Amino acid sequence: MDLQGKVAVVTGSGRGLGLAYAQALAAAGAAVVVNDVDKDTVDAAVTSITTRGGTATGVVAAVGDGEAAQRLVDAAVGEFGRLDVLVTNAGILRDRVLWKMTDDDFDDVVRVHLRGTFTCARAAAVRMREQGTGGRLVLISSPAGQRGNFGQTNYAAAKAGIVAMARTWALELGRAGITVNAVVPVAATEMTKSIPAFAPLIEEAERTGAPLPDRLRKDEGLGTVEDVAGLITFLASDDSAGVTGQAIGIGGDRLALWAHPKEKAVAFADGGWNGDTIAAAWQDGVGAEPETYGIPAPQTPEA
Repeated sequence: MDLQGKVAVVTGSGRGLGLAYAQALAAAGAAVVVNDVDKDTVDAAVTSITTRGGTATGVVAAVGDGEAAQRLVDAAVGEFGRLDVLVTNAGILRDRVLWKMTDDDFDDVVRVHLRGTFTCARAAAVRMREQGTGGRLVLISSPAGQRGNFGQTNYAAAKAGIVAMARTWALELGRAGITVNAVVPVAATEMTKSIPAFAPLIEEAERTGAPLPDRLRKDEGLGTVEDVAGLITFLASDDSAGVTGQAIGIGGDRLALWAHPKEKAVAFADGGWNGDTIAAAWQDGVGAEPETYGIPAPQTPEA
Protein backbone atom coordinates (compact mmCIF):
# COMPACT_ATOMS: atom_id res chain seq x y z
CA MET A 1 0.00 0.00 0.00
CA ASP A 2 1.19 3.50 -0.84
CA LEU A 3 -0.16 6.09 1.59
CA GLN A 4 2.31 8.83 0.75
CA GLY A 5 0.77 12.26 1.30
CA LYS A 6 -2.04 10.97 3.51
CA VAL A 7 -2.55 11.99 7.13
CA ALA A 8 -4.12 9.65 9.67
CA VAL A 9 -5.35 9.89 13.25
CA VAL A 10 -5.39 6.66 15.27
CA THR A 11 -7.07 6.84 18.67
CA GLY A 12 -5.83 4.59 21.44
CA SER A 13 -2.62 3.94 19.53
CA GLY A 14 -0.07 3.90 22.33
CA ARG A 15 0.11 0.13 22.54
CA GLY A 16 -1.38 -3.14 21.31
CA LEU A 17 -3.55 -3.15 18.22
CA GLY A 18 -3.70 0.64 17.98
CA LEU A 19 0.08 0.93 17.95
CA ALA A 20 0.29 -1.74 15.24
CA TYR A 21 -2.22 0.24 13.16
CA ALA A 22 -0.28 3.48 13.58
CA GLN A 23 3.05 1.83 12.75
CA ALA A 24 1.63 0.15 9.64
CA LEU A 25 0.08 3.37 8.37
CA ALA A 26 3.37 5.21 8.89
CA ALA A 27 5.36 2.43 7.22
CA ALA A 28 3.09 2.81 4.18
CA GLY A 29 3.92 6.52 4.03
CA ALA A 30 1.16 8.24 6.00
CA ALA A 31 1.84 10.90 8.60
CA VAL A 32 0.20 9.71 11.82
CA VAL A 33 -1.26 11.36 14.91
CA VAL A 34 -0.78 8.94 17.81
CA ASN A 35 -3.14 9.15 20.78
CA ASP A 36 -3.27 7.70 24.27
CA VAL A 37 -4.08 8.84 27.80
CA ASP A 38 -0.50 8.51 29.06
CA LYS A 39 2.26 10.87 27.86
CA ASP A 40 5.11 8.39 28.24
CA THR A 41 3.15 5.84 26.22
CA VAL A 42 2.44 8.38 23.48
CA ASP A 43 6.08 9.50 23.37
CA ALA A 44 7.29 5.91 23.10
CA ALA A 45 4.82 5.16 20.30
CA VAL A 46 5.86 8.26 18.34
CA THR A 47 9.53 7.30 18.78
CA SER A 48 8.84 3.76 17.57
CA ILE A 49 7.53 5.28 14.33
CA THR A 50 10.06 8.04 13.76
CA THR A 51 13.08 5.84 14.44
CA ARG A 52 11.89 3.63 11.59
CA GLY A 53 11.74 6.57 9.22
CA GLY A 54 8.06 7.36 9.67
CA THR A 55 6.35 10.64 10.47
CA ALA A 56 4.27 11.03 13.62
CA THR A 57 3.16 13.37 16.34
CA GLY A 58 1.33 12.64 19.57
CA VAL A 59 -1.74 13.89 21.42
CA VAL A 60 -2.39 12.96 25.04
CA ALA A 61 -6.16 12.88 25.49
CA ALA A 62 -8.95 10.68 26.83
CA VAL A 63 -11.28 10.03 23.91
CA GLY A 64 -14.95 10.62 24.59
CA ASP A 65 -15.92 14.27 24.44
CA GLY A 66 -15.98 16.66 21.53
CA GLU A 67 -13.06 18.73 22.81
CA ALA A 68 -10.67 15.75 22.72
CA ALA A 69 -11.89 14.81 19.24
CA GLN A 70 -11.27 18.32 17.96
CA ARG A 71 -7.78 18.33 19.44
CA LEU A 72 -6.92 15.23 17.43
CA VAL A 73 -8.22 16.73 14.18
CA ASP A 74 -6.49 20.03 14.90
CA ALA A 75 -3.20 18.21 15.54
CA ALA A 76 -3.41 16.49 12.16
CA VAL A 77 -4.21 19.73 10.33
CA GLY A 78 -1.77 21.85 12.33
CA GLU A 79 1.16 19.46 11.97
CA PHE A 80 0.53 17.98 8.54
CA GLY A 81 -1.96 20.26 6.79
CA ARG A 82 -4.91 17.91 6.32
CA LEU A 83 -6.76 14.79 7.51
CA ASP A 84 -7.47 11.79 5.29
CA VAL A 85 -7.91 8.81 7.61
CA LEU A 86 -9.41 8.28 11.05
CA VAL A 87 -9.06 4.97 12.89
CA THR A 88 -11.17 4.84 16.08
CA ASN A 89 -9.43 2.25 18.21
CA ALA A 90 -9.52 3.73 21.75
CA GLY A 91 -11.25 1.58 24.31
CA ILE A 92 -11.39 0.28 27.87
CA LEU A 93 -12.91 -2.76 29.55
CA ARG A 94 -15.06 -2.98 32.67
CA ASP A 95 -16.23 -6.58 32.46
CA ARG A 96 -18.97 -7.75 34.83
CA VAL A 97 -22.09 -9.87 34.57
CA LEU A 98 -25.34 -7.92 34.31
CA TRP A 99 -26.37 -8.13 37.96
CA LYS A 100 -22.95 -6.87 39.13
CA MET A 101 -22.34 -4.17 36.51
CA THR A 102 -22.54 -0.65 37.94
CA ASP A 103 -23.77 2.47 36.18
CA ASP A 104 -20.18 3.69 36.03
CA ASP A 105 -18.97 0.38 34.53
CA PHE A 106 -21.52 0.77 31.77
CA ASP A 107 -21.12 4.50 31.19
CA ASP A 108 -17.30 4.49 31.18
CA VAL A 109 -17.08 1.84 28.44
CA VAL A 110 -19.84 3.34 26.32
CA ARG A 111 -18.29 6.79 26.68
CA VAL A 112 -14.90 5.73 25.31
CA HIS A 113 -15.95 3.18 22.69
CA LEU A 114 -19.28 4.45 21.37
CA ARG A 115 -19.33 8.15 22.22
CA GLY A 116 -15.61 8.42 21.47
CA THR A 117 -16.13 6.90 18.04
CA PHE A 118 -19.03 9.29 17.42
CA THR A 119 -17.24 12.47 18.52
CA CYS A 120 -14.02 11.67 16.68
CA ALA A 121 -15.83 10.63 13.50
CA ARG A 122 -17.97 13.77 13.60
CA ALA A 123 -14.93 16.04 13.91
CA ALA A 124 -13.12 14.12 11.17
CA ALA A 125 -16.13 14.18 8.85
CA VAL A 126 -16.48 17.94 9.20
CA ARG A 127 -12.83 18.41 8.23
CA MET A 128 -12.91 15.89 5.39
CA ARG A 129 -16.04 17.47 3.89
CA GLU A 130 -14.40 20.90 4.07
CA GLN A 131 -11.34 19.58 2.26
CA GLY A 132 -13.56 18.17 -0.48
CA THR A 133 -11.20 15.30 -1.35
CA GLY A 134 -12.93 12.40 0.40
CA GLY A 135 -11.55 10.37 3.27
CA ARG A 136 -11.61 7.15 5.22
CA LEU A 137 -13.28 6.37 8.55
CA VAL A 138 -12.17 3.02 9.94
CA LEU A 139 -14.14 2.08 13.07
CA ILE A 140 -12.86 -0.72 15.26
CA SER A 141 -15.55 -3.14 16.43
CA SER A 142 -15.26 -6.63 17.95
CA PRO A 143 -16.66 -10.16 17.67
CA ALA A 144 -18.42 -9.38 20.97
CA GLY A 145 -20.45 -6.74 19.15
CA GLN A 146 -21.43 -9.22 16.46
CA ARG A 147 -22.35 -12.15 18.70
CA GLY A 148 -22.45 -10.99 22.33
CA ASN A 149 -20.03 -12.15 25.03
CA PHE A 150 -20.45 -13.24 28.64
CA GLY A 151 -19.71 -10.44 31.11
CA GLN A 152 -19.48 -7.74 28.43
CA THR A 153 -22.87 -6.02 28.32
CA ASN A 154 -21.25 -2.59 28.00
CA TYR A 155 -18.50 -3.55 25.55
CA ALA A 156 -20.70 -5.71 23.31
CA ALA A 157 -23.40 -3.03 23.14
CA ALA A 158 -20.86 -0.34 22.23
CA LYS A 159 -19.16 -2.48 19.59
CA ALA A 160 -22.50 -3.42 18.03
CA GLY A 161 -23.41 0.26 17.95
CA ILE A 162 -20.15 1.04 16.16
CA VAL A 163 -21.08 -1.29 13.30
CA ALA A 164 -24.52 0.34 13.10
CA MET A 165 -22.88 3.76 12.93
CA ALA A 166 -20.60 2.57 10.13
CA ARG A 167 -23.62 1.58 8.02
CA THR A 168 -25.40 4.86 8.77
CA TRP A 169 -22.39 7.06 8.07
CA ALA A 170 -21.62 5.18 4.85
CA LEU A 171 -25.02 6.41 3.64
CA GLU A 172 -24.55 9.94 4.89
CA LEU A 173 -20.96 10.51 3.72
CA GLY A 174 -20.96 8.66 0.41
CA ARG A 175 -21.58 11.77 -1.70
CA ALA A 176 -18.53 13.39 -0.09
CA GLY A 177 -16.32 10.48 -1.14
CA ILE A 178 -15.80 9.40 2.46
CA THR A 179 -15.93 5.64 3.04
CA VAL A 180 -16.86 4.19 6.42
CA ASN A 181 -16.14 0.61 7.46
CA ALA A 182 -16.03 -1.38 10.69
CA VAL A 183 -13.15 -3.74 11.40
CA VAL A 184 -13.70 -6.81 13.58
CA PRO A 185 -10.19 -7.82 14.71
CA VAL A 186 -8.92 -10.85 16.61
CA ALA A 187 -5.34 -10.86 17.86
CA ALA A 188 -3.09 -12.11 20.62
CA THR A 189 -3.33 -9.34 23.20
CA GLU A 190 -3.35 -9.15 26.98
CA MET A 191 -7.10 -9.86 26.82
CA THR A 192 -6.83 -13.02 24.72
CA LYS A 193 -3.99 -14.26 26.92
CA SER A 194 -6.56 -14.56 29.70
CA ILE A 195 -8.43 -17.28 27.74
CA PRO A 196 -7.21 -20.65 29.08
CA ALA A 197 -7.32 -22.38 25.68
CA PHE A 198 -5.14 -19.67 24.15
CA ALA A 199 -2.79 -18.64 26.95
CA PRO A 200 -0.16 -21.42 26.80
CA LEU A 201 0.05 -21.29 23.00
CA ILE A 202 0.46 -17.51 22.96
CA GLU A 203 3.04 -17.63 25.74
CA GLU A 204 5.03 -20.33 23.91
CA ALA A 205 4.99 -18.31 20.67
CA GLU A 206 6.21 -15.25 22.52
CA ARG A 207 8.95 -17.24 24.22
CA THR A 208 10.27 -18.91 21.08
CA GLY A 209 9.40 -16.34 18.43
CA ALA A 210 7.67 -19.08 16.43
CA PRO A 211 4.32 -18.31 14.75
CA LEU A 212 1.11 -19.42 16.39
CA PRO A 213 -0.11 -22.86 15.26
CA ASP A 214 -2.18 -23.10 12.08
CA ARG A 215 -5.13 -24.26 14.17
CA LEU A 216 -5.23 -20.87 15.87
CA ARG A 217 -4.32 -18.79 12.84
CA LYS A 218 -6.96 -20.38 10.59
CA ASP A 219 -9.68 -22.05 12.67
CA GLU A 220 -9.80 -19.38 15.39
CA GLY A 221 -8.55 -16.53 13.21
CA LEU A 222 -6.06 -15.58 15.93
CA GLY A 223 -2.64 -14.14 15.14
CA THR A 224 -0.47 -11.20 16.07
CA VAL A 225 -1.49 -7.56 16.18
CA GLU A 226 0.59 -7.05 13.04
CA ASP A 227 -1.62 -9.58 11.21
CA VAL A 228 -4.56 -7.21 11.61
CA ALA A 229 -2.78 -4.07 10.44
CA GLY A 230 -2.87 -4.93 6.72
CA LEU A 231 -6.64 -4.44 6.65
CA ILE A 232 -6.23 -0.98 8.17
CA THR A 233 -3.76 0.11 5.50
CA PHE A 234 -6.02 -1.28 2.77
CA LEU A 235 -9.06 0.57 4.07
CA ALA A 236 -6.97 3.74 4.37
CA SER A 237 -5.82 3.49 0.76
CA ASP A 238 -7.21 4.59 -2.60
CA ASP A 239 -7.61 0.88 -3.45
CA SER A 240 -10.57 0.68 -1.04
CA ALA A 241 -12.51 3.55 -2.63
CA GLY A 242 -15.40 1.21 -3.50
CA VAL A 243 -15.60 -0.44 -0.07
CA THR A 244 -17.98 1.18 2.40
CA GLY A 245 -20.65 0.25 4.94
CA GLN A 246 -19.02 -3.12 5.61
CA ALA A 247 -18.02 -5.06 8.73
CA ILE A 248 -14.79 -6.89 7.93
CA GLY A 249 -13.13 -9.44 10.19
CA ILE A 250 -9.43 -10.22 10.28
CA GLY A 251 -7.09 -12.24 12.47
CA GLY A 252 -4.22 -14.63 11.87
CA ASP A 253 -4.61 -16.09 8.38
CA ARG A 254 -8.34 -15.35 8.26
CA LEU A 255 -10.11 -12.50 6.41
CA ALA A 256 -13.91 -12.45 6.56
CA LEU A 257 -16.90 -10.35 5.59
CA TRP A 258 -19.56 -10.28 8.31
CA ALA A 259 -23.18 -10.48 7.20
CA HIS A 260 -25.48 -7.62 8.08
CA PRO A 261 -28.60 -8.53 10.09
CA LYS A 262 -31.47 -9.64 7.87
CA GLU A 263 -34.72 -11.56 8.14
CA LYS A 264 -33.95 -15.27 8.30
CA ALA A 265 -37.47 -16.71 8.32
CA VAL A 266 -40.89 -15.14 7.72
CA ALA A 267 -44.45 -16.34 8.27
CA PHE A 268 -47.83 -14.73 7.69
CA ALA A 269 -51.22 -14.97 9.37
CA ASP A 270 -54.36 -13.44 7.90
CA GLY A 271 -55.52 -10.68 10.22
CA GLY A 272 -52.24 -10.65 12.18
CA TRP A 273 -50.76 -12.58 15.08
CA ASN A 274 -51.54 -12.96 18.77
CA GLY A 275 -49.65 -14.71 21.53
CA ASP A 276 -51.49 -18.01 21.11
CA THR A 277 -51.05 -18.25 17.35
CA ILE A 278 -47.38 -17.36 17.63
CA ALA A 279 -46.90 -20.05 20.29
CA ALA A 280 -48.61 -22.64 18.11
CA ALA A 281 -46.57 -21.78 15.03
CA TRP A 282 -43.19 -20.92 16.53
CA GLN A 283 -41.39 -24.25 16.90
CA ASP A 284 -42.17 -25.56 13.43
CA GLY A 285 -42.26 -22.15 11.73
CA VAL A 286 -40.21 -18.99 12.14
CA GLY A 287 -38.45 -20.35 15.24
CA ALA A 288 -37.54 -23.76 13.80
CA GLU A 289 -33.85 -22.80 13.42
CA PRO A 290 -33.05 -20.19 16.07
CA GLU A 291 -29.88 -18.15 15.76
CA THR A 292 -26.84 -18.90 17.91
CA TYR A 293 -25.55 -16.31 20.36
CA GLY A 294 -22.24 -15.67 22.08
CA ILE A 295 -18.69 -16.04 20.77
CA PRO A 296 -18.04 -19.77 20.23
CA ALA A 297 -15.76 -21.29 22.85
CA PRO A 298 -12.21 -21.86 21.59
CA GLN A 299 -11.55 -25.46 20.54
CA THR A 300 -8.69 -27.23 22.26
CA PRO A 301 -6.52 -29.71 20.28
CA GLU A 302 -8.31 -32.59 22.00
CA ALA A 303 -11.77 -31.33 21.06
